[in-house]
Amino acid sequence: MPDLHIRIKRQEPGKDSEPRYDEFTVPFEGAFTVLEALFYIQEHLDGSLSFRYCCRASICGSCACYINGAYRLACQTNVNHLKPGVVTVEPLPHVPVIKDLVVNMDDFFAKYEYIKPWLILKSQEPEKEILQSPKDRKKLDMPVDCILCGCCYSSCPSVWGEENYLGPAALLKAHRFEVDSRDEARKDRLPLFDNERGVYRCHTIMNCVEACPKELNPTEGIQWLKRAVVRRRIWGRLK
Repeated sequence: MPDLHIRIKRQEPGKDSEPRYDEFTVPFEGAFTVLEALFYIQEHLDGSLSFRYCCRASICGSCACYINGAYRLACQTNVNHLKPGVVTVEPLPHVPVIKDLVVNMDDFFAKYEYIKPWLILKSQEPEKEILQSPKDRKKLDMPVDCILCGCCYSSCPSVWGEENYLGPAALLKAHRFEVDSRDEARKDRLPLFDNERGVYRCHTIMNCVEACPKELNPTEGIQWLKRAVVRRRIWGRLK
């Protein structure tokens, strides 16, 4: 049975003046994920290790970390697919650390909630489901797959430099509802990102595209929103 050498960046603000790296040796065989290695460490080597997880199926985004210098989901990352040698696991960069691999996502979710990420109807409540054509549903294929892991947010230089910037995840979700044929809140939602903390702060550096573990394109959604804003300003059109 081979051994995995894993190096974890650890810190508990308020107790530790500086972060440190602890190294562990974990036995494994066959398919083995970084999340499974973290479980082994917590259960057998150091019970004080803190990290987040939930679904273990790459759909909740809770276990997003910075692994071997790349944004990844710990439950999705098979150690056999990483380069040989020590596996380094760090919390998401540029996000306040609560403890070890657990970061404070309050700001991230506050910005997500700000853009009203839900369907809004202004007309009378329908008596049956609102149908969509295949063409209309196709528009949601990319943005609907966002799992709110925060990787794009952590990787975005505009977020680092402007604390009020909504960030790529929130704007991608705004795009998701703006292109939804069932939504009736464009006049309410557009002003939320038609400002300096919204779409204009995106400089198309595209770190978010590279960082996304689901291979989505937040930059594409943000550019769509920019075009929607321009059309509204010039022609008063919302679509």
